[in-house]
Amino acid sequence: MADFPGDFLWGSAASAHQVEGGNTNSDWWDFEHDPSSPAVESSGDGIDHFHRYAEDFALLSSLGHNAHRLSVEWSRIEPAPGEFSRAALDHYRRVLTVLRDEGLTAFVTLHHFTLPRWFAAAGGWLAPDAADVFARYGKRVAAELGDLMPYVCTVNEPQMIALHGYLEGYHPPGIANAVLWRRAGDALLDAHFAGVRAVREETGSPVGLAVQLPLLAPARDDEACRTLYDLMRYEIVDRYLDGLTGPDAGDWLGVQYYRKQWVDPASPTWFGRPPAGVPTTQMGWAVHPDGLRQMLHRAARTGLPLYVTENGIATADDAERVDYLRTHLAALAQARVQGVDVRGYLHWSAFDNFEWSEGYRPRFGLIAVDRNDFTRTPKPSAHAFGRVARTGRLDAFIDRGAI
Repeated sequence: MADFPGDFLWGSAASAHQVEGGNTNSDWWDFEHDPSSPAVESSGDGIDHFHRYAEDFALLSSLGHNAHRLSVEWSRIEPAPGEFSRAALDHYRRVLTVLRDEGLTAFVTLHHFTLPRWFAAAGGWLAPDAADVFARYGKRVAAELGDLMPYVCTVNEPQMIALHGYLEGYHPPGIANAVLWRRAGDALLDAHFAGVRAVREETGSPVGLAVQLPLLAPARDDEACRTLYDLMRYEIVDRYLDGLTGPDAGDWLGVQYYRKQWVDPASPTWFGRPPAGVPTTQMGWAVHPDGLRQMLHRAARTGLPLYVTENGIATADDAERVDYLRTHLAALAQARVQGVDVRGYLHWSAFDNFEWSEGYRPRFGLIAVDRNDFTRTPKPSAHAFGRVARTGRLDAFIDRGAI
């Protein structure tokens, strides 16, 4: 008996800046070339997905995927305020046409971390007209490409954009200010609502939001820890889920889960290291599979259909990736048995790619990429995941043909 229904969506995820290469008009390009930023290297050519998308989609399809999440690059599509690139829109029409023709259902993200340079210079998410500017862009994309976007995501991980960019200073614009952190969070929620309205004016495709939902816990049972834990749980989880109310909330919700985190006021980052003995990834993230089940239950309180739009592990040991997939998909299956309406799983990531300020060192991909010649090589985890995707069965992780 299958653990997942036949209409379940299976696939992987990517974002334009992390795979395309040459996104020179974005704030991230400037940030990663700034010697004073924490970025360890430039995205450069990415993995040249901008030119190799057709072979990439064919490969994913051959591995058993029936869905794929990707983003369109705002800085290419709108290189100057109100000036839309016909060439860029035509490029993404070709991309999405090939994706459809390979039998992959598209989840198209409008904003996945990168901003056009001109928008960042005008204040980015702190600009008074930020939501309106984003809506103008979203409306144009939906008008041009809506027929090829079965699912539309407005913003990827708004709480992480706010946290990393406006409190930790780890991402653009590199600010560390608790007041601006909250202002940015408000602006990103407003942008989502404005984006939902704009997309719906042009297409009937269901539109949603993708949120990262770590499982948070206080590092110690003392008042200071519990107080900060309550604050961080609200700022990272509750405000974004409880805020999804009203007609502009959207039609679905993307859940992105990677780790458990311990909140600690004694840490300069407000997050403590995982306790001794807890397995961690190349990113230093604690592996805790049941956290996915717990956060799916939390997200289900929005009343929206759920899709896991990111989940994965950074590791150089692909056997660890297989185990991570096995345990996290078991947690997902358990959530479904418990009544949570989860309709798809998109693994992060399709390929080893650029991981923002961490550069190319972390390996999240099901598919390895030789950046000298861009050769793609599926890992054993890609084949194991493909067997599950084709059958809907968790026991398909075991390769019977190899026994």
